Amino acid sequence: MPNEIAIKRLGFSTDYGAGERARIGLLVLGSDQTLEWEMRLMTHLPGVSFYHSRLANDVVVTPKTLSKMEAELPVAAALLPNYLGLRALAYGCTSGATFIGEARVHEIIQEKHPGVPITDPLSAAKAALKALGVNNLGLVTPYKPNVTRAMQKRFESANIKIKMVGSFYEENDEVVGRIDPKSVLDAAISLGRSDVVDGIFISCTSLRAAEIIEQAEETICKPVTASNHALAWHLLRLAGVTDEISGFGSLFKL
Repeated sequence: MPNEIAIKRLGFSTDYGAGERARIGLLVLGSDQTLEWEMRLMTHLPGVSFYHSRLANDVVVTPKTLSKMEAELPVAAALLPNYLGLRALAYGCTSGATFIGEARVHEIIQEKHPGVPITDPLSAAKAALKALGVNNLGLVTPYKPNVTRAMQKRFESANIKIKMVGSFYEENDEVVGRIDPKSVLDAAISLGRSDVVDGIFISCTSLRAAEIIEQAEETICKPVTASNHALAWHLLRLAGVTDEISGFGSLFKL
């Protein structure tokens, strides 16, 4: 047996910890391959920390599987402890918010995190499009028509007119996460070149869109945003972080 060495007790001091400017929470779908990575790209700011909780979901996106996530929201939200002192918190699913309803999503999460500002990609998109002055929208989605049409109604109920819609017609989230950014860029440009739209929204947190936003805007000379793009901006602004961030288009200058 080796000789037992006495363990010296060391002193320490404490500070606020990581995220002294803002701690932000994010409920991420179990099937999502993109949201966490894009959030790191867009929110790499001093003193800002993100805390993620994974949420059980079905990899196939249908109205039924999306609605089922309502029961998983409080479970995932509860995994983020209140002692973190979150300044904002989001549910990361655009189509899920469409079918569960934004108000219901916010209500469920606030039961676990009272007083914390709550958002989701659909709410964030509406706020972003308003800030960008977009009224006549071109909508890009990966979904089958039943999901895309439901989302279209949500935008129109917020007085955002959908003038053009394009979809990849893919309901498997595993596949959506592997759609390449060039396809997303081409889709945004295809719709955005039309005179009937004054801006583009690219829906779905699994689509890789953050890095093509600026190129799309430069090509069509109109505002472009996307689920993760709008969500990152909205979470930062709700948390009181107003930094301008270069490389991600016009929204991050507002």
